Amino acid sequence: MDIVSTEPLRHNQYNAVTTSIDKVETADGRTLVRKRLGRVKPGSPDHWQASDDPHHWNSWRREADAYASESLRTSLEGTGLAMPSALIEEDDDGITLWIDFVSGVPGTSFDLGDHQALARGLGRWQAQGPLDEPWCSRGFLRAYSGSKPAPYELLDDDAAWTLPIVRDCFPTMLRDGWHRLVDNRERFLSIMEALPRTRCHLDVWASNSTRRPDGTVVLFDWSFTGDGALGEDVGNQVPDGVFDLFWPAERIGELDEKAFNAYLDALRHAGWDGDHREVRLGMTAACIKYAWLLPQMLAEATSPVASAYWREVEPTLKYTARGKGMIRMVHWCDEALRLADQLGR
Repeated sequence: MDIVSTEPLRHNQYNAVTTSIDKVETADGRTLVRKRLGRVKPGSPDHWQASDDPHHWNSWRREADAYASESLRTSLEGTGLAMPSALIEEDDDGITLWIDFVSGVPGTSFDLGDHQALARGLGRWQAQGPLDEPWCSRGFLRAYSGSKPAPYELLDDDAAWTLPIVRDCFPTMLRDGWHRLVDNRERFLSIMEALPRTRCHLDVWASNSTRRPDGTVVLFDWSFTGDGALGEDVGNQVPDGVFDLFWPAERIGELDEKAFNAYLDALRHAGWDGDHREVRLGMTAACIKYAWLLPQMLAEATSPVASAYWREVEPTLKYTARGKGMIRMVHWCDEALRLADQLGR
């Protein structure tokens, strides 16, 4: 392929699966995203290593298998969601994906209506139930969240909580609240594994979505796709945008309400007739995915430099926004505990 220009795109540089991602212009006038997948990437930490197991959460070739899956593409038809076309080239060292570049509103600039459209699309798609493919991930939430190293002992370290940026940006209730979240890790993971199953993208957030002018929301990065709980994807959509500063933290409650209602309404209209409390439980108990985040931020609080999704940001801005996002996760934790008791889970 004759490439005339190349622009590196921001991505998770830790993940060993992703060798590189570039936006390229071809001599025949096309714009593509070239994504290189591989098994090994020097410098990647242990918790981001690639796997040959097709059911592992970080299977190195899953994204290529997802793009090649006709059943997955067909299941998105009529939902308001789509995946871009992709050419797949495999060699001895890995796989190159040539993905059509999608024009529209990027997820990093979504307004409330765009987020509702995404949530509705997820509801219509996930009303279909599980996706039966040999490459699908299994047990994603437990494996992924358990792989994240974090200094949990700092939750009990008075000195960590008195650092100026922590004292100024994290409300005191966050300390006890986060203990409840961490202490209920096993219960929440067991709940999530027992809730109604469905097909999930498992990385739904701002940088993996674009809304086309026709209203369709295109999702990228299908590398974690597989089995999940109803509500799990929208439970990732809401907090991730706040944590990486793509949605105003002071409006996380509004996004929470509107996204959930759009998702539930779409599920209903697509034929799902279960208990709405189970959907809300799936969304709120998904907070356990972020159990590592507060301890990590306590550990980083002495650093003069802060980053959010591979871009430098002002530390106070980051800590204030994430503090508000983590308060919402504590509220989700408490709501999930109440719902679980009501439902006998």
